[in-house]
Amino acid sequence: MDSTPHGAAITARALGVKGPRGWAFRDVDVAAPPGSLIAVQGPSGSGRTCLLLALTGRMRAAAGRAEVAGLPLPRKMAAVRRVSALAHVPGVAELEASLTVAEHLRERALLERRFNGSPRALLRPRAERAAERRSRVESALAAAGLDPGALPGGEDTAVRRLDRLQALRLSVALALIGGPRLVAVDDTDLKLSPAEREQVWELLRSLARAGTTVLAVCSEAPRDAVVVTTARAARDAGADTTKGAADAFAEAGRA
Repeated sequence: MDSTPHGAAITARALGVKGPRGWAFRDVDVAAPPGSLIAVQGPSGSGRTCLLLALTGRMRAAAGRAEVAGLPLPRKMAAVRRVSALAHVPGVAELEASLTVAEHLRERALLERRFNGSPRALLRPRAERAAERRSRVESALAAAGLDPGALPGGEDTAVRRLDRLQALRLSVALALIGGPRLVAVDDTDLKLSPAEREQVWELLRSLARAGTTVLAVCSEAPRDAVVVTTARAARDAGADTTKGAADAFAEAGRA
């Protein structure tokens, strides 16, 4: 039996990302074992999203070193992308307002089959493959705490009709369909009431307890999380990092 933990351990030392007009963040350290809930805390514009993208292999670091699931960054960025998944990250991974919940789930399941499925799996009977896809989707929805049947239009509810919490749960479910070792969520506590924020943190804790490492950007971290702050790194950079973060984020979007 494979005893390797499902979640991805994350370590970083003096990590930094730089845009054309300066540093997005720099000198960030991370040390988190598999299955951790990691909260990236800091003010808007301090490079929080850039750090999230760097640690999921979607933005190249300009300084320092990092390792995710034993894979060194930036040398193994593609491999890190294969073991990680983005939930809600504005400008990078967003829900399409005009699509329904069912359409989003079906699309993600097809993409997982196309890009992450094994050639041997294609030789299995169609009914067996369809049953496995349904099982993956149902498991992801259950883990994200989203019951499509409880939505106003069931599975046919358009994303534009979802409230912020429901949309966040759907984004998490979509990220989980591929069985990633690391799930990243941006703007975790944005535009939520205190009660809704606690629901989101409990959801993310449950994922971590089940073994998946969770990386969440927030304005205020819960006490039980591994806290990584970009605020001090921004101050230590000796300049306003907002422009650097915006430039670096734009470069990642174009890539």
